[in-house]
Amino acid sequence: MSQDTLFKIEKSDISTAELIAHFREKCKICGHHRIMHDETGKCEGVMNKPCTSGCDSFESE
Repeated sequence: MSQDTLFKIEKSDISTAELIAHFREKCKICGHHRIMHDETGKCEGVMNKPCTSGCDSFESE
């Protein structure tokens, strides 16, 4: 993690535990974790495999 990113996290008053909990949420549509979804909500899959569920938005479980 870059110092710039670390600074942004510290400045935001969000703990690392909160960030981890946020990104561990799974999508109801495709079942992949939030971290696999890009900024538009499209799932990019896991381990270099594309998601074939047709998921184009994140809906938390």
